Amino acid sequence: MGRSLFLYGPVYDQRGYFLLVGTVEGNIFVIDARPSSSFKIFGYTVSHTFSDERGRLKDNFIHKLLYEVEHSLSSAVLGFGDDKIYGFCSQVPYICSYLIPEKNHIGVCVLKPHQKVQTKQYGSGMINMSSHGLWLLTIAKCGFLCETFARCRSHSHQGHGIQYIKMSMDGQHILVNGKDDGTLAYLKWKYVRGTVSNAMCCGVLNSEGQRLGANLANEIFEHCQQLIVGLSKMVEKENQYLAASEVSQDAIKNEVRLFSQKRKEIKRGIKELSRTITGMMEENERVDPIAKLEEQEFCLDLEELERLHDESEEEVAKIRKEVEMHNLAKSYLTELIREECWNSMVVKGRALKCFHIPYVVENFPMKARTEEELQQLNRVVQQKKTEAECLKLRKEIVEVQSSTTMIKKHHEEEDEEEEDEENVAKDTSLPNYLLGSLSTDFGADTSLLTSQLELHSREEKINQIILLKDIIYKVKMAFNSEFDAAYKQKEIEIARVKERNVRIEEIITDLELEEKVWQPVFEDCEKPERALVVEDDEISLQKYLAPWQKSKTEMTTPFEMEQLNQAQASNARQRGLMDMMGGVLEVKKEDILRMVIPQPAFMAKAEALWSEEERKQFKEYEKKVKDLNEERDKYRKSLEAELKKLQNSIQESTQNFDEHLKRLFDRRVKAEMVVNQEELKINNLVFSLLLDEELSSREQFLNNYLLKKQEEKSKTAEAIQKAREDLDVFKEHHDNLVAEDKILDRSFKKEFSEISGHQKTHADVNSLVPYGERPASGKLSKDNFTQLMKSMDELDNISNMPEGLDPFVWEHFCTTRRAKVENEYKVKQKAAGLQEMTTFLRKRVEDDEAVQHEIEKVFQELLRLQDEKVRFQVNLTIQILLKQGQVELENFQLTLEYSDAILINKSIIEDLNAVIRAQGQKKVASMVESKEVHKGIYLIEWEHKKMEMEMEDLNQKAWDIQTLPNVTFFKFVFGVSWEQNFQTHRKNVENCKKLIKKLGRYSNQKDIANYMLSCNLREELVAVSERQDICNEMGSKLTCEKIAKERYGNLLKKQKLTYISKQQAEQISILQAEVERLRMKTFPALVPM
Repeated sequence: MGRSLFLYGPVYDQRGYFLLVGTVEGNIFVIDARPSSSFKIFGYTVSHTFSDERGRLKDNFIHKLLYEVEHSLSSAVLGFGDDKIYGFCSQVPYICSYLIPEKNHIGVCVLKPHQKVQTKQYGSGMINMSSHGLWLLTIAKCGFLCETFARCRSHSHQGHGIQYIKMSMDGQHILVNGKDDGTLAYLKWKYVRGTVSNAMCCGVLNSEGQRLGANLANEIFEHCQQLIVGLSKMVEKENQYLAASEVSQDAIKNEVRLFSQKRKEIKRGIKELSRTITGMMEENERVDPIAKLEEQEFCLDLEELERLHDESEEEVAKIRKEVEMHNLAKSYLTELIREECWNSMVVKGRALKCFHIPYVVENFPMKARTEEELQQLNRVVQQKKTEAECLKLRKEIVEVQSSTTMIKKHHEEEDEEEEDEENVAKDTSLPNYLLGSLSTDFGADTSLLTSQLELHSREEKINQIILLKDIIYKVKMAFNSEFDAAYKQKEIEIARVKERNVRIEEIITDLELEEKVWQPVFEDCEKPERALVVEDDEISLQKYLAPWQKSKTEMTTPFEMEQLNQAQASNARQRGLMDMMGGVLEVKKEDILRMVIPQPAFMAKAEALWSEEERKQFKEYEKKVKDLNEERDKYRKSLEAELKKLQNSIQESTQNFDEHLKRLFDRRVKAEMVVNQEELKINNLVFSLLLDEELSSREQFLNNYLLKKQEEKSKTAEAIQKAREDLDVFKEHHDNLVAEDKILDRSFKKEFSEISGHQKTHADVNSLVPYGERPASGKLSKDNFTQLMKSMDELDNISNMPEGLDPFVWEHFCTTRRAKVENEYKVKQKAAGLQEMTTFLRKRVEDDEAVQHEIEKVFQELLRLQDEKVRFQVNLTIQILLKQGQVELENFQLTLEYSDAILINKSIIEDLNAVIRAQGQKKVASMVESKEVHKGIYLIEWEHKKMEMEMEDLNQKAWDIQTLPNVTFFKFVFGVSWEQNFQTHRKNVENCKKLIKKLGRYSNQKDIANYMLSCNLREELVAVSERQDICNEMGSKLTCEKIAKERYGNLLKKQKLTYISKQQAEQISILQAEVERLRMKTFPALVPM
């Protein structure tokens, strides 16, 4: 059959007993799947016997059973026993198993879950069964592959998870295909010491074509061939599908043409029946009520109507039950959230807002401390107090011992000790910069805290953490008390404003103003308990009333209205008061603004017709109106003043509260800073504890490993000693055998040396018998020894005896030769055993050396770890408070490595800076003074040169005068007599000489001053050079160029840091928005019931 027919889709049954194959003719053959039976054919089926012309199975060929389950299933698989169904629920995270009833049923059968297992997968998924029927495999959109006992994530949920899965027949290999990520995952079980681990090795192949095998070329060739065959089969299948689709279309057309007339008749009959029933119902509406029928009597199929009614009732009951369970689950979740986030809180979280400014202050939500925490705190406090008392007693003992040795100075030392004790009592609380926080500003007691420089042991760190948690609790409680006081103050302020607003509303009503009264109220964040209570006005839907409640309301409403009307009708006093006096017994002062004086009746007539009496009445009326208007104005002004006063008082009180809340906000920021500081110290201590625990565990592991290696070293030493002893004994036996062999050699030479006539034969024999040099080592097996003995037997044959040799000599020769061969075989065996024992001993020695090297390595690691542990215990991480604005470097450099830094007192730096500033000021003063001196010298030199030039001009003029031809010209030029001019010139010369002498003296004084300044300058230069040497030794070169470069570098760093800070601020704002969104998303939604 396999040769003559084309087979399609060979399929095995689940147990592998039968093989189902299809043929071109449309037949299905059932074949025995065992190769031993040569694939025997049980039978075949004909397609037209069990399918119609559209290719569907006939109803009389199969038996259909319909089942209904509790949860909708996205995938289901049938068990091997044909009695169980496994389903993957699509709406709930469960995998259910259902037992199939043994008895057949008609209609719908409800299956209840036999087993229900929760899965950690989410999203729609599928369920599969392994080929051996022992494992269930589930895949989902989350990307996780789950088995009965294992779970593996092979794909990402962002790529819509897993699309298809295939497992090998033995269940050891799994292929998983992603949906949108283009990856194929290959999973294989790991074997660890004979057991299967639940971890999977995953190798991912991308969609671009990474190969699974090793030989890429062969696989590509085979893949191409398979692709060509697959394409040809696909074309054939498509042709068959097209042919089948054409046949099915023809069948549909035949059915439509065959049953079209019948369908039209049925529709026509239904319409006529509907018109008839509608007419009967309309006629029923027109008859008398006695003869009128109910609408249910017009139903043609009462049983069907009753069935539909029952189904609707069942559906309503089911939906009602689901809603009740859903509401119950919501209520349970609400109670859990309320218990965890509200009832368990000793201090509920709430906020407080200002009246006028956008300030919001929040308190610290706090839970009650457990009994265990309180016990630990009491234990630590008692331990600290005991340690303090012990320290005090030790000091007293030391003081008593010192007082016995120094009796003479006892009284003086007592006074000093009292002062020291007072100082110690004052210094028990550490300063803030060593304490590392500002918790003392909130009244926290830090006297029991251990100094950060003394926290070395694990117990001290744990006690310090407990005390720090207690300080955080006290700081929060201190701020919460201040917050509660402010909250009560706001309640008082709101009540006060409410009281004043009552009067303000009355005044506004009296003045008929259109102003709105400002009424402050608490918001939801200030009263969070509102979220737990649902008000009636928050419900937008109409309240559901039961039928009995509706009937009761309808019955009681008319009676209540009648009673109200009767009460109003019987109250004659109230009715008379309303009719006669407007509802009031006396006129109040507030009613002045609404009072109206009625006009006299005669004012309706013309003024000319008034009488005298009417004119007097009119004047009285005008006087009353004027007085009333004056009273109104006075009262209006008083109301306006009172209104303004009330508004100002409200404004002032609320502003004062806002100022107080601003201070409380600053206090809140400081409290949060203190809490963060203490939490930072706790985190540092916890990190040090974890590191210490890690180092201790590492040290313990190394100690155990060292003990194990030492035991192994002792075992190897014993093995080496035993091997050496065995080697010595074996070597002694080997030496004895070698000595015996040598004795045999010598005896053989002595016994057969007299035979000279047979040297040629003897040489031939020696060539045949292995009496020469033997190999140094070698091991002969028993087979080789047997073969050698057979060869010796052949050599000992009498036929091999040389001619002319005595048979007795030949026998003696053969016996000696055989003994020699046996002895050599024993020597070779001993040599081989000796070599093996030597190799074994050398290997044991190498193992011993390796173990010794490992021990030394562990010793070094242990020493290094101990050094690191000691260094860690000594090198503590402390938290120091630094006040901003003190000694800061202008041209700073970002130093990130502080390995060689030391802590020194700031007074040393300040003193050194003061000395540097003083020396710098002195240097600047001397430089300014030198500059002024140089300026004076330059000025004097300039004046001296000026005078010399003027003197030269005067000499030139005198020479010109002396060389003039006549006096008349001289007089004409100078305009005076020559004698007078000469006297004047001589006086000028004398004055110039006096001035030159004076300038000479002044120059001498300046030279002396310059000399003194040069001496001072030399001293200052020496001081500056010393200071420069000091600065050079300190590693700072204060040059203008370097300062400029550093400033430029600092500017660049500042710009870069500013840009980075802006980016980080934007990122932080985005993250804060995301955190707020997630917080609001995870905020407990308290659904109203």
